[in-house]
Amino acid sequence: MLTDSPPRRASRAGFLESDRITTLDHPQDERLLSITKSIGSAIEAGTSGELRRACEQFLGAASKFYQVPGCEIRVLAARPLRVREHWTTELFGDYTPATMLIRVWMRTAVRKEVTSFGTFLSTLCHEFCHHLDFQKFGFHNSWHTRGFYQRAAALYHHARNTPPKRLFWVPVPGGRWRIDWPRTNRGG
Repeated sequence: MLTDSPPRRASRAGFLESDRITTLDHPQDERLLSITKSIGSAIEAGTSGELRRACEQFLGAASKFYQVPGCEIRVLAARPLRVREHWTTELFGDYTPATMLIRVWMRTAVRKEVTSFGTFLSTLCHEFCHHLDFQKFGFHNSWHTRGFYQRAAALYHHARNTPPKRLFWVPVPGGRWRIDWPRTNRGG
């Protein structure tokens, strides 16, 4: 994962604030965990209608906890694939702030196989954190900052009831950062 480049002027304060907020409160009960299990079952069954309903429940419970307006969800088939001369990229999900719509894709781009549960849930949490940026934190943009990735990871690990990992970062050119996965996976 790679952060966005810091903006130059007017948006810089919001960007830095997003980078600074590294934690996210979560429910002290298991309301998200039980719904997450339904998402896992729907992924295993490969049924988009059941998966959409489980995602709606997850987003509804999360929105209620964070006291933000609910958002809509669309669960789509195969991920869009963009191919250029020297690179290829897949779109796992996106969020549109004007309509408060999250779209997530449940199948891989090339083989059209159902995506893994972890990847799908991570994408859902990531896109919901974009929703929180606009609705809870009042940002005018939702950047991929170190703080953003840490908030999304906190939600993901809470929803799965797995121990959170400390993310270790390495600077790259342009004021950007990338996760040092070997060090992160070793725990330091």
